Amino acid sequence: MLELKNIRKTFRKGKESVYAVNDVSLNIQAGEILGLVGESGCGKSTLSRIIMQLLLPDSGSVHLNGTNLSALPLSAIRHHRLDFQMVFQDPYASLNPRLTIFSTLGEALQQRHPQLKGDELRQRVGTLLEMVGLSSRLMQRYPHEFSGGQRQRIAIARALAPEPRIIIADEPVSALDVSIQSQILNLLRHLQKDLGLTMLFISHDLSVVRYLADRIVVMYRGKIVESGDAEEVFDHPKEAYTRQLLAAVPKLPSVVGPV
Repeated sequence: MLELKNIRKTFRKGKESVYAVNDVSLNIQAGEILGLVGESGCGKSTLSRIIMQLLLPDSGSVHLNGTNLSALPLSAIRHHRLDFQMVFQDPYASLNPRLTIFSTLGEALQQRHPQLKGDELRQRVGTLLEMVGLSSRLMQRYPHEFSGGQRQRIAIARALAPEPRIIIADEPVSALDVSIQSQILNLLRHLQKDLGLTMLFISHDLSVVRYLADRIVVMYRGKIVESGDAEEVFDHPKEAYTRQLLAAVPKLPSVVGPV
């Protein structure tokens, strides 16, 4: 579904060039959740923005379902962007405070289905809200009328609206209380099961990623230092940096209960 080949990205720091992403290659299979883990500043978010074509790499290429996105003009990228959607860390900042939830989700739905209008559009918005565990009666409210966890559910619904092939989730639970994190992780897991979601889930917390991901990739100073099945990486880490991550982060309580 998604393949990155030898991605490099540098930024200027004074007179020096600093590698944010240094020769990174990885792939994600259809229906898989790949967890990308590393501390702040390791290059995870830069990599996510390169995948979304919000940043251009210095070298390397991004392939989505066999199409080399890196070789396409901007006009074609806009069309393909419906196939890869993003869920950001701060759900309030990522939602337009001046738009109702109906307008936010309706606009996203119409990107893929411009013919949707009136009652049919309203019904589709309601279905999206219920899919993420919210009542369809809330669609005329504004983002400030929701809690952080509810806003993140809305952000997830907006990402799902254009029927993407893959979702990039960049630290989507780190700004939420631990109990709310559990609910959002449960929701994502149910959505993967029900919809066959393909997802790149980015986090600094291995314990969070372990619950959700099929495979884990560990990133350090712009490079991938370890990868493998989630349980294998968690239970038998090979690299000292991975062991440090495991030792440094608090463990997430058992993720149980309703979504």
